[in-house]
Amino acid sequence: MTGTIDTTDTDAAADRALKARHRAMWALGDYPSVAVELIPELGPVLVAAAGVRPGDRVLDVGAGAGNAAVPAAVAGARVTASDLTPELFVAGRAFAARHGVQVEWEEGDAEALPYEDGAFDVVLSCIGVMFAPHHQRAADELVRVCRPGGTIGLLSWTPQGFVGDMFRAMKPFAPAPPPGAQPPPLWGDEDHVRALLGDRVTDVTTTREVLTTDRFATPEAWRDHWKTVYGPTVAVYRGIADDADKVAALDRDLAAVAASADRGTGSTVMDWEYLVLTARRSG
Repeated sequence: MTGTIDTTDTDAAADRALKARHRAMWALGDYPSVAVELIPELGPVLVAAAGVRPGDRVLDVGAGAGNAAVPAAVAGARVTASDLTPELFVAGRAFAARHGVQVEWEEGDAEALPYEDGAFDVVLSCIGVMFAPHHQRAADELVRVCRPGGTIGLLSWTPQGFVGDMFRAMKPFAPAPPPGAQPPPLWGDEDHVRALLGDRVTDVTTTREVLTTDRFATPEAWRDHWKTVYGPTVAVYRGIADDADKVAALDRDLAAVAASADRGTGSTVMDWEYLVLTARRSG
């Protein structure tokens, strides 16, 4: 007797395990300090590009500690911040309180958002949704929860920029990605994102900008800070902690990435390229 094996339950279990690892990874280190100290300008850039207005219903996907959600609330919007890692919400609530605004913080998977179709006027993600492993699923959700005529706004690190180089340096030391997972910096490739969104959006606009980081004295100082605060990097180092040669090699390779990007004299100055993309939901 023959039959077909139902892999639905197996696939669902594997997906839950993958998301649990992602949640744990982003809870490592101190990502809120990265958002506040290194990349604070990115959220306001995205909010401005998306044209957030008072009274707009805004969803920030992969909100982290609210680097886009809080500026959107400051602009007068009614904001929901969604993230797979609710451990980040403690810092997010404190960030919102410092700015005197209210934000709704809700745990949610970017690939299966717990909201109705067309629930939001503006759907944002500032270097958040790019880390969802299955890009098409995540893009489908961004479109689904945005109302017809509403705005989708994304800010993502580019593949050819500094962060793309950093991920390439870490890749040989990290576990192989699960089947179907795609590299995060692809969200910084305009053609890739246009293909993900397809004809469900119109009026696509893109700009490439750079974030200048100048707070580190040397490339090695950046590396030593980054390996303690940035979840994906912390996770890679933990995975090779028992192999001193690999740790030394990754130390060398990350410092080399920063050194190649350094244009400073007397201190390390790096430009981290990102893509801002906005689009209007069709219909």
